[in-house]
Amino acid sequence: MAWLSASFDVAAADVEAVTDALLEAGAVSVDVADAETGSASGQSVYADAGSDPPRPWRRSRVSALFAETADAGAAIARACASAGIPLPRCEEQRVPERDWVQASRDQFVPLCISPRLWIVPSWHTAPDPDAVNILLDPGIAFGTGSHPTTRLCLRWLEGEVRGGDTVLDYGCGSGVLAIAAMKLGAASVDGVDIDEQALLAARSNAMHNQVQVTFHSAAATIRRPARIVVANILAHPLVVLAPLLARLTAPRGRLALAGLLADQAVDVRSAYEQWFAFDALAADEGWVLLSGTRREP
Repeated sequence: MAWLSASFDVAAADVEAVTDALLEAGAVSVDVADAETGSASGQSVYADAGSDPPRPWRRSRVSALFAETADAGAAIARACASAGIPLPRCEEQRVPERDWVQASRDQFVPLCISPRLWIVPSWHTAPDPDAVNILLDPGIAFGTGSHPTTRLCLRWLEGEVRGGDTVLDYGCGSGVLAIAAMKLGAASVDGVDIDEQALLAARSNAMHNQVQVTFHSAAATIRRPARIVVANILAHPLVVLAPLLARLTAPRGRLALAGLLADQAVDVRSAYEQWFAFDALAADEGWVLLSGTRREP
């Protein structure tokens, strides 16, 4: 079955009303994007937890998907009338039927983090069987290795983990960092996440990789500080967590903080400086990793 996609631009104030009206008028799905993406006027909508919400796009491109036999023009006219906006100029195109499962899988290929470290989806053969291969499929939990913050943490762990190390992955998401630490030679690894769905995904991924990681829903169940602590979250939570993560890092232990844009590193660093001596920043596509050594009490 083929589909019909119809796209048009609307002002920020009208987006919510018109998207709701399109669904009521028979659209199968509705997507909203910045109409000025790629231009000097394009606007990022990134915001971390605890910050002010991002400003809406000045103009949004609304794309509605309809069954091929539907009268998309009439549906859009009804939706715009319901939303109280003039009928905009609309672009329509036919979308052929595809094997969407395979199309989704085709987006994910083995990812080389370093010559020694790979992330490999289950439907692919590892390009280098002798490398440290983390078997990981995309899912609901953050951390497939494609995001710069995950790559930064994986490379940092590769350089830090030694045989016999204890490791804590705080905000473990998919468990990719915890799994990598075990495969890199750690003696024991704990992961913490407040999202129960993430914990389920992390446990499943650890089992699939045949490694033993203990996952927790609260840091209170962590028995002792770890020599290596990594937290790939966001800037504001990292600031709030500074006393806890300092307590969970053993004296002379190593800490890595990620999920930071370059202009957020100064504030995060200042929250930890009473406990840690910091290294130079590592960076990847505008994101940075802040690492340091825990001072003796």
